[in-house]
Amino acid sequence: MTRTREILCENCPSGFQKYFNNLEKPDLQSLNEEKITSFYKKGQLIYEESQKSLGVYCVREGKTKVYKNSQDGREHIIRVALPGEFLGIKSLLSGNPHSVSVAAIEDSVICFIPKPDFFQLMIKYPGFTQAIVLVLSKLLEEAEIRMMSLAFKPVRERLAETLLFLFNSFYPESARSSKVYLNLTRMDIANIIGTAQETVIRLLSEFKEEKLIAIKGRKIFLLDPKKLAIISNH
Repeated sequence: MTRTREILCENCPSGFQKYFNNLEKPDLQSLNEEKITSFYKKGQLIYEESQKSLGVYCVREGKTKVYKNSQDGREHIIRVALPGEFLGIKSLLSGNPHSVSVAAIEDSVICFIPKPDFFQLMIKYPGFTQAIVLVLSKLLEEAEIRMMSLAFKPVRERLAETLLFLFNSFYPESARSSKVYLNLTRMDIANIIGTAQETVIRLLSEFKEEKLIAIKGRKIFLLDPKKLAIISNH
């Protein structure tokens, strides 16, 4: 982690309109002064499970993975957090230590908002609090969908579903084309869908043979999202 120059919240294209656009100027200025902006290299830990929660993190640039380690040391990725998304809200609100770990899956810029400042915004701005509730509701809904998928869908369906979900999450509809791609390790994909790395490699090869995707090194290009949607049983 490296402290970087402070980036004004109002210059954040992802988070400002979602959360902070209704703040009065003095409160926005105070937030800019109190938050800490840091640069994390790919693979660096942002916080880890059982660590005390001191505030929330907001992804400004890059991508991070939220995960837990099982007793046998295997990593289980719960979700991928993108620009404009908060990390650590549940632990902050509950007062419990972090129940998950978070690491950068590519070079990322993360803003840390201390607990007192975050709570002050929730008390003063009902609209901000409502936005946080919506965030928690979305996380709960995604967790329920993931649990159902892991419980009832075969691995092939889960992989197709995950590729579509990541592609749609990483790229807004206006930016999607044959030139955009997913750039995740096969191990990370395996940890997201809950299977072995070897299984992911085999299924990706099958998808490639069926001309559903193209593969160049680690890069995965989606060629036929409609057929992947059919496979995912959506």
